[in-house]
Amino acid sequence: MQVKICGITNNEDARAAVDAGADAIGLIFYQGSARCIDERRAAKIVAQLPPYTSINALFVNPTEAEVWKVLSTVDVSQIQFHGEESSSFCERFGRPYIKSIPVVDTIGMRSLVAEHTNARAYLFDTYVPGEHGGTGKTFDWTKMPQKNIGHRILAGGLDTENVAKAIKIARPDAVDVSSGVESQPRVKNHDKLERFIAAAKRAGRDLAL
Repeated sequence: MQVKICGITNNEDARAAVDAGADAIGLIFYQGSARCIDERRAAKIVAQLPPYTSINALFVNPTEAEVWKVLSTVDVSQIQFHGEESSSFCERFGRPYIKSIPVVDTIGMRSLVAEHTNARAYLFDTYVPGEHGGTGKTFDWTKMPQKNIGHRILAGGLDTENVAKAIKIARPDAVDVSSGVESQPRVKNHDKLERFIAAAKRAGRDLAL
């Protein structure tokens, strides 16, 4: 079970996440997010991380220039798109990409997956009108697609108390958390980080038994 810690805003939290066993960190470049950072700060965070850490850059309906500005400064492993970006737009940047899929109805989810057939993975998140993730709210985990769509990432309202149950029900390939391991917006709680990652990894091992 892979774990991504999203909404990283400082060196200390990034290092704590990796030291606790996180496979990836997420850096947000969306002005509408309380966890948004600029490319200069992001570059400093990435520079002090181990070389095999996956660095994810998150955007919501960006312009092409905005994406290239980040890619020219930050050593990004893959891009995460959380808006209404088309597949042709997502494929322009020479990086693997993850497409966020709001969990609303089966037809809508299948349509988005079918449009983004070249996505490296699909991130299933809680649908809240007017929001683009980071709401801290869960969805009905039984609604997460489980077959024939590639790598599936579970997000939305996960925390140290519910992540094991969520994994057991949704059976994802990875989980993504931000507010569920925070002391306050922009500040991760390092104890929660360790407990969340340990619980997710343990639940992943249980699925394989």
